[in-house]
Amino acid sequence: MQPIRNIAIIAHVDHGKTTLVDKIIDQAKILDDRKERTDLLLDNNDLERERGITILSKNVSIQYKGTKINVIDTPGHADFGGEVERVLKMADGVLLLVDAFEGPMPQTRFVLGKALDLGLTPIVVVNKVDKENCTPDIVHEKVFDLMFALEATEEQLDFATVYGSAKNNWMSTDWRNQTDNIIPLLDAVLESIPATKYNEGTPQMQITSLDFSAFTGRIAIGRVFRGDLEVGKEYMLCKSDGSTKKVRIKELHVFEGMGKVQVEKVPCGDICAITGLDGFEIGDTIADLENPEALPRTEIDQPTMSMLFTINNSPFFGKEGKFVTSRHIRDRLFKELEKNLALKVETTDSEDKFNVFGRGVLHLSVLIETMRREGYELQVGRPQVILKEVDGKKHEPMETLSIDVPEEMASKAINLVSLRKGDMLIMEPKGDLQHLEFSIPSRGLIGLRNRILTATAGTAIINHRFSEYGPYKGDFTEEVKGAIVSSAAGKATAYALNRLQDRGRFFIDVNQEIYIGQVIGENSKSDEMAVNLIKGKQLTNMRKSGTDEAMKIAPKVDFSLEENMEYIKADEYLEVTPLSLRMRKIVFKG
Repeated sequence: MQPIRNIAIIAHVDHGKTTLVDKIIDQAKILDDRKERTDLLLDNNDLERERGITILSKNVSIQYKGTKINVIDTPGHADFGGEVERVLKMADGVLLLVDAFEGPMPQTRFVLGKALDLGLTPIVVVNKVDKENCTPDIVHEKVFDLMFALEATEEQLDFATVYGSAKNNWMSTDWRNQTDNIIPLLDAVLESIPATKYNEGTPQMQITSLDFSAFTGRIAIGRVFRGDLEVGKEYMLCKSDGSTKKVRIKELHVFEGMGKVQVEKVPCGDICAITGLDGFEIGDTIADLENPEALPRTEIDQPTMSMLFTINNSPFFGKEGKFVTSRHIRDRLFKELEKNLALKVETTDSEDKFNVFGRGVLHLSVLIETMRREGYELQVGRPQVILKEVDGKKHEPMETLSIDVPEEMASKAINLVSLRKGDMLIMEPKGDLQHLEFSIPSRGLIGLRNRILTATAGTAIINHRFSEYGPYKGDFTEEVKGAIVSSAAGKATAYALNRLQDRGRFFIDVNQEIYIGQVIGENSKSDEMAVNLIKGKQLTNMRKSGTDEAMKIAPKVDFSLEENMEYIKADEYLEVTPLSLRMRKIVFKG
């Protein structure tokens, strides 16, 4: 039997995981040289390409020195922790990628903690050593300190380290000796990561991931933990409620290169994809027909934020979307639960309202963005944090927030965080930047990123991760600006916009269709203001001595989906359609 190594690549967002996988694929000469080559091969979802982050984990397999290496690319953001937690169960070891300048970041700690708990063997890859002012040796020490703090075992602390630059396609055991390939990394994988053991006995495989094909339906992906799986044989599917169900495997595929290859039999230790199963969920075990034994299910961290999803009932409903009814939204949300483990959906006493629980604003915004691209129209309420009762006292989710900012801007960032009840933990220089760490309530993060970026002229690098539930910190004392709301429906005129510019900033363009109750701007004061933007200039047949001055209308403020979600207040909805994002008052009295 061919030796197999299963490795997951884990790192903070944007430390170079998917780029490194690209180079591993190149080194193994998997791709056809005649075809056009793109970067970030595994980020094949539109949203992943646009945002430059990995959202869904992917599998690739290469052959090196007679060994099969299964590589799993994982997301780096804690909001997609549900993905990370379940795919790490397929691996025997991890490549921990760390930026040679930034060092271990909040998400590094999050994903590394999960890997060490599972007893996986780490290899540290200090990436981007070609960056200016980088300190590979100090970063290596910091990773050791982090592993020690996370209570790694003696064997895990004795980790191999490889330095290099994935972008420039080289790796070496010494960062001063530049090579021209990444072979030292692949050699380290063969030396340090244990080969998969063959566990004798009845077959066992846990489903840790899902795929979908229009031809064969849902595909179960996982690692065979014991025995062998064979095509055409009958097995027992062990479900979450303790029940079992007889299933037959129609087709078995193993990963080879960027694709899959059909096989008759998969041995223990390999990762495979199964078609022909019905009614399975992630976490279910495929076991022996006679003596079914279920593997323990993955514990997923609980959601910390919730949002209300409801049908679009604005005056513009149904104009831009294809799926607009509550039945469409219900079916789509429950379908998402099958593969998005960290998500929860609750029905309410109203047929057309659903409470959706997730890990954070990014986690929920990716779901909303995916839905609008599929043609759905819906409205969402303001994100709410989930409070818990502990020993009769109210507790709320707390986050560790890290900000890297130029020294002269540090005081502005500290001031904004302290207004949101943030407590400073660390302040230290890092190159020419000041590194700040805070403990802050999760609700304090809603809308904070924008304010810090505005105050620091866009120079701040902001990261956060959930740490624990702590005692409720009380209300914030911030002054919140009021909304400018439309009191008339029609097209906004340049004349009206020009006259009202000094009252605040606007979110709409000239000639844009608006409706009554739509939030069209932000008042410069804290009270709300209803305005008529449809009014044109009164024309007379009298000639005036002075000519009209040319209008200078400021460009509209353009918010992204996340910024909109963080901006809306408790009495507002965000209307999401395939073409537009509009804020509106839930009840507008005019």
